[in-house]
Amino acid sequence: MTDADVDGAHIASLLITFFYRTMPDLVRAGRLFLALPPLYRLSHGGKAIYARDDAHRDELLATEFKGKKPEIGRFKGLGEMMPAQLKETTMDPSKRTLARVTLPRSEEAVIDLVEALMGRKPELRFRFIQENAEFAAADIDV
Repeated sequence: MTDADVDGAHIASLLITFFYRTMPDLVRAGRLFLALPPLYRLSHGGKAIYARDDAHRDELLATEFKGKKPEIGRFKGLGEMMPAQLKETTMDPSKRTLARVTLPRSEEAVIDLVEALMGRKPELRFRFIQENAEFAAADIDV
């Protein structure tokens, strides 16, 4: 379980790497899951709904809260949530969202990718970024 922002995603990738390197059979068996906590809480008139990301928030604004002006709260991290909120959104088996971590068919490709992205050779990360990153020109601040 990590925060719902980009820092949390980075931490999740480090945790997945740890589990893959130290307990690969756990990952191979499909027994590693990521808890997906919400990023937003939208509330209006006693009704509260949690949104997992920006797109989900926008969808809820267009459907559940159409024509209303709900209060929108953004969680900065799991530590900012009240224990009851964390239990309701991320821990309760009947309401939580989990993502199963799976491996593609070619485990050799996984080994190479983990080594390139998480290994000790920065030139491998650099090459991966050069070959795979797709940047929108408008998003680059040079």
